Amino acid sequence: MCDLSQRYDWRNLEARAATPVHILDDAALAEHAARWLKQPLVALDTEFMRTETFYPIPGLIQVADEQGCYLIDPLKVSDMSPLARVLAAPEVLKVIHAGSEDLELFRHSYGVLPEPLYDTQIGAAFVGWGFSMGLQRMVSERLGVELGKGETTSDWLQRPLTTEQEHYAALDVAYLPALALLQREQLQQQGRLSWAEEECAALSENVAAQDDQDPYGYFQRFSQAWHFDVYHRAVLRDLAAWRELTCRRCDLSRNRLLRNQALLEIAEKVPATEPQLDKIIQRGRVVREYGAEILQVIQNARVTAETNPPSAIDRPLHYVWNKRLKQLRAIGRQSAERNGLMPEVLLRKRDLDALIRSYDEHGHYCLPPSLSGWRKTLVGDALLARIEQFDKS
Repeated sequence: MCDLSQRYDWRNLEARAATPVHILDDAALAEHAARWLKQPLVALDTEFMRTETFYPIPGLIQVADEQGCYLIDPLKVSDMSPLARVLAAPEVLKVIHAGSEDLELFRHSYGVLPEPLYDTQIGAAFVGWGFSMGLQRMVSERLGVELGKGETTSDWLQRPLTTEQEHYAALDVAYLPALALLQREQLQQQGRLSWAEEECAALSENVAAQDDQDPYGYFQRFSQAWHFDVYHRAVLRDLAAWRELTCRRCDLSRNRLLRNQALLEIAEKVPATEPQLDKIIQRGRVVREYGAEILQVIQNARVTAETNPPSAIDRPLHYVWNKRLKQLRAIGRQSAERNGLMPEVLLRKRDLDALIRSYDEHGHYCLPPSLSGWRKTLVGDALLARIEQFDKS
C-alpha cells in the first residue's frame, strides 16, 4: 500500500490535472488503454447530460493513473472498446466516487460494468470518515485541499470545453487513487476491506438489476396505490410498463413523457377521451403524440386484469410494527456501536422492510440478500432471532 501511495502521489496528479492529456481519437485511446491494462489501479469519472433523455449522454470520461490525468472525448473517439477492456480487466482495480450514474453510463454506452470496483464514498462509510460523503468534503478533510464547484452544472456536450471545465473534470479523478489507497490500508487494518468490497460489488449488481428490470414490475414502486382494485392496478401496471418501454425506445426521460403523479391519477380516474386525459396530464404535446396509445392501454387493461391479473402492491406495515421496528433498530444501533460502524452502514430501512415482508405461509422469516453477506453475523442473525419471537410473545 505504501509503495502504491508513493506511485499515485496526489500532489503530482493534482499538478498534472492543470494540463490533462486529451484523448481525441481511436489510436490515442488504444495506446493509453494498453498501458492502463498494466496498472494496478485507475481512477474513473464521467461527465454527462441527462435533462430530457432516458439514458445519460456521455460528454467526457476522465481517467487518472500514476502518471497523470486523461480526458477522453466520447464525441470524437468512435471505438471505445479499448476502454471497455480496461473496465473489464480483472487485474486492474477501478476507483470511482459515488459512481452509480457512472456505472449506468458505462453499462448502457459501452456494454460493460467496471470490475473489480472500489467506490470511495462506500469506503469512507466503512472506514468511519462519514456516511454518504461528498468528494469535496473528503478531499478537504483528508488531504487539506479545497475543491470548487464552479463547473457542476456545465454543459458537457458543448465544444470546445473551457479550460475551467477541463481542469475541474481532471481534478475529479486526481485525488481518487490516494483516497482509495488510504481507505483500503485502514480497512485492511480494521479487517473490513472485504465488507467494503462486497458493498462495492453490490453497487454494480444493483445497477445491472435496474437496467434489466421487467417493465411490467415497475408499478410495484407506487406503494401509495396499494389499495387499488385489480382493474386499477392493471391500468397502473400496463401504463407504467408502456411508459418504461416508450422511454427506452425513444430515449425520453420518464417525467418528460408522463410524471408519476399523472400515472397514478390516470390509473385512478381511467379517462376515456383525450380531453379527459388532457385535464390530468396538462401537456398538450404529450396528448397529441401519445394520447391514443395511452387510451388504448387503459382500454386493454380491462382484458389484462382478467387474463393476467397484477400482483398486489405491498401495503403499509401494520401499526403493530411501530414498536417492533424500534426494537429491531435498537439491535442495529447496538451492534454498530460494538463494531465501531455507523448505524446507517450496518442497517438500512429497506433491509428491515425486506426482512419483515419475507414472512411466508409457514410463519417463518428469512434474511434478504442485503443481510446475508457480511452483515449476517454482525446483525442479521440477531434480527432474525428477534423477529421470530414477536409472534410467539
